Order: sequence, then C-alpha cells, then structure tokens
Amino acid sequence: MPDQAPRMRFVVRLFASAPISMGHFCAAPQQLRSARVITCGVVALFVLILLPLSLQSQEIVQPASLRGIIRDSQGKTLSGVTVRLQAQDPTQVYTVRTDTQGNYSFAAVPAGIYVLRAEMTAYRSAEIPSFFFAPKEARNLDLILLPATGSPEGSVTPQFFDEPRFAVAGVTDTTTLGGHGSDTIVRTRETLAKETVSLNKAWSSAQPVAISEKEKSLRETLAREPRSFEANRLLGKMLDKDGKAREAIPYLERAAELKPGDYEASYDLALASAHAGNYERSRARAQSLLASHDRAELHHLIADSQENMGNSLEAVNEYQRAAELDPREPYVFDWGSELLLHHAPEPAVEVFTKGNRLFPRSVRMLIGLSAALFARGSYDQAVQRICEASNLDPDSPTAYRFMGKMQSAESAPSEEIVARLRRFVAQEPNNAEANYYYAVGLWKLRKESSDSARTAQVEAMLKHAIQLDPKFGDAYLQLGILHSEQKDYSRAISDYQEAIQANPRMEQAHYRLSQVYRQIGEGAKGEAELKRYDEIAKESAHEIERERHQIRQFVYILRDPSPPQIP
Repeated sequence: MPDQAPRMRFVVRLFASAPISMGHFCAAPQQLRSARVITCGVVALFVLILLPLSLQSQEIVQPASLRGIIRDSQGKTLSGVTVRLQAQDPTQVYTVRTDTQGNYSFAAVPAGIYVLRAEMTAYRSAEIPSFFFAPKEARNLDLILLPATGSPEGSVTPQFFDEPRFAVAGVTDTTTLGGHGSDTIVRTRETLAKETVSLNKAWSSAQPVAISEKEKSLRETLAREPRSFEANRLLGKMLDKDGKAREAIPYLERAAELKPGDYEASYDLALASAHAGNYERSRARAQSLLASHDRAELHHLIADSQENMGNSLEAVNEYQRAAELDPREPYVFDWGSELLLHHAPEPAVEVFTKGNRLFPRSVRMLIGLSAALFARGSYDQAVQRICEASNLDPDSPTAYRFMGKMQSAESAPSEEIVARLRRFVAQEPNNAEANYYYAVGLWKLRKESSDSARTAQVEAMLKHAIQLDPKFGDAYLQLGILHSEQKDYSRAISDYQEAIQANPRMEQAHYRLSQVYRQIGEGAKGEAELKRYDEIAKESAHEIERERHQIRQFVYILRDPSPPQIP
C-alpha cells in the first residue's frame, strides 16, 4: 500500500545506519552486551512498525458471506441446482451447486452489489436482480424454483389473476425495514400488518357447534360398530370443529385407515392435525393428496402449515396457488396478508386491490388494502380505504381501531378519520378506546394551543376513557401532555406517574416526566427518569429487533415499476 513505503524505507535506513557484523559479537563482553541491546531494540522497533501494517491489511479485507436453501414449489429441497452470484463487473462471477440437502453457500465475498441466480433443468430460473452486501455481512437467502412451462406440475392455467406484476424471489432476514416516516410509523405499520393477519382468524373461526345430542348418537353408534367409517369420520370432524382437534384425530385416523382412498377422510385428518399443532404431519398428508387432487383447499392448508413451520417462502407460493385455483375471499385475503406480514407492501397492495374488485363488500379486504397502503407510505389513500371500510360496516369497531392507530402515528391526522372516530364514540359512548382515539384526533386537529374549548373537550374525553378503563396508560400519557402544555405541571406529573403505574415500560411517560421535573427545577428526579427512559428504550429496541428477525422479509421483483391503480 502507498502509505507503507516511507515506513519501510525508514526501517531499512535504520538497519543500514547500525550494521552489526560477526566482529561485534567477538568483541569484549561490554561491547557485546551493547551490540545485543542495539539489535534487540532495532528488532522491536521493526515489529512495532510492521505489526500495525499487518493488522491494517487484515482489516481492509472484509468479506461477506451468503448461504441459503433452494426448494421446489412443494417445499422439497433441490440438489444439483446451479447458483451464480455475479458482481457488477461481469467477469466477477461465483458459481456453486446445491448439496443433497439443497444448501448452497458463498464465503469470503467482497462487499458490493450482486445478482443472484439459480438454474436447473425442468425448472424456471429464479433471480434476485440487485442486492447489496455490506462488509462482513452474513446473509441468508432461500429461493424457490417453479416448474418450467409444459411440465405436469405447472400445466394448470391459473384461474384468478392475470400474471401478477410481482414475483417473490426469496426471503432474507429483516435487517432493516426502511420506508417512510419515523420509527413510530414503522412500528405502527408492523402492528397493523400483524392485526391484518389476525383478521383471518377473527372472520373465519367458527363458533362451537351444539353437538351434545349428535355427539352422543355417534358415540353410541361407534360403541356398537367401532369400524363404522361414517361414524368415525363424522364424530372426528365434529370434535375438530368444536375446537377438540386432539380428541378428534384418533377417530379421523381410524376413518382414513378404513377407507385409505377417501379424499374427505384424508383431508379432514390433515386439517385436524394442523389445528392440533402438528404442522409437519398436516403438510405431508396434504401434499400426498395433491398427487391426485390439485385443489385450492389443499394448497391453502399447506400454506398455513408452512407459515407456522417458519417456511414463509413456501407459504406465500401456496397461498397464491390457492387463490389462483379458487378465488374465494378467504384465499385472496390470506395471500395479501401473508405478503403484508413479510414486508412486501407493493405486492400486497396489488392483491388486496384486485380482491377488493372481486369482493367490494368485504370489510376486511378494504382494511387489508388500507394497511398495505399505509405500509407503502400512501397515507391519503390508506385513509380513503379505511373510511370506506367503516362505512360498509359502521357498527364494527375493527376499522375504527385501525384508523385510530394510523392517526396516532401521523403528526397531522385526516379530518375524515376524526369524523369517523366521532361516529365511533356516538355509537359506543362507553368504549374507552373510542373516547381515547377521538380525543387524540381532536387534539391533533387544533389550530392553535389557545383553543380552550377544544382542549376542554379533549380533556373531558380522556378522563372519561380513564374512568371506563383505569389502567389505560395511553390515555394518562395524553392527559399529561395536555396538562404540560397548559403548564399545569403538578397535574402533568400525576398523569405521567399514573401512566407509568399502568405500564412501567412506557418509554414516553418516563421521558416526558423527566422533562417536567427539569421544568420545575427538580433535576435529580429528572435525571433518574431520563436514565430509566434510556434503559427501557434500549431494552425495547432489542425486543423489537428480535421480533423483526423472527418474521423473514420477502425479496420481491416488480415487473412494472408503476404502482397498481387504486379505483
């Protein structure tokens, strides 16, 4: 390296200026000791000069590494797949093949921008066209190869969408979410994504059926005829629907043994296995049925199992296949929510938009579309859709909760949202959340801090929310903010302390309390609260990071850079 040359010349000159011959070592003892001291000093100086250079050269080489697994659309690992990693310089290409377990790896890769491509005969190639490797970064990217056109597995033409404008090419660890806005907005969009997924369970979960008489009759039949196929299947299916999957499985297993070729019995067993938490068994049985029955319900069941097993890339392809084969509302919704959960807002917007066209009266499809638009940063469009959802079902609190969280994250809320939240309060005056969200909306819509009438209304609603729910920490926090602005510090301190008592880990309450203490000259108390705020903020950041890494992020390609049109 250029900056090493002067140092090296200095060392050479130093040795040249103090030559030591064999004659020196044959000299008198005193001279010999002096010569040895000089020699040791020169050698030590040489080491001290060159050691930092050696360490510096080691630090400059900061290779990254990449590994992953290649699977087919059924989740089976593929061996012998050619995997190429190409840098921007076309001559710099790294090539490996997957082992018997479908694993590939690249070690000691220089930092830079790369293209990853996987190829195998009888499969369509998969490619991630551009991604960046930071120095020393260790990344995992799993890919799926779909059957080539004309192969038996890929011969069925999708019945739902035209070819989607996106392709999910792989998954990676969630190292950074990026996106629009502050950390508050990022956290809010993650929360909304998780709650969108939970709408699937909320909408589709069946109520326990009244089976006492029917169950009794079936058990009596089985006592007389233990090998009755129909009685075993019906009793098992009934118990599964009633939330007793583990109790149902022995009956469904017996039915499947009695008629091994019966599709319904095998499917019911696979479904009950999933409900009982045995996802691997459910997936295996459902995949065995696909050989003779390419049905949407099987793909959807496999998708649920794969997601619960942590195989999100396989899951999203199965959700897509289910929606293509049978575009019913639950299948389309689950496909969109899976994309949203794994940080793919543009594809989620496309799926929810087309789902909304197919099912214009579906409230949760509009809620999912709104959450996806919010995640993409399209706040105005998100507001429009969530308001439409609340108009479709004005009595349901779900849309109001979503819009309340959206407006809490934004500094300037929409007047449309505040108007809907007013309706929420009018419909449910004794709902603590309704009062809180409407109060926050009114507070943010104030034209100026001197708006005493608006402030009094906000204060009254927050107090009412607290009266309805004495452990409502967020309401105490907002009340403290209001009193702080009025410079009523004694009440603000009390509010913040109540918020902390309701939720000791509420970061903002500790921070704002520290600021009030400083305002009134109690610096020691302020420092103590600020220290506690720092501790909680660090702990919270670690927890959030851990949660984010548990949900792997989709790597997707947009074939058309323009966003889908929102009608």
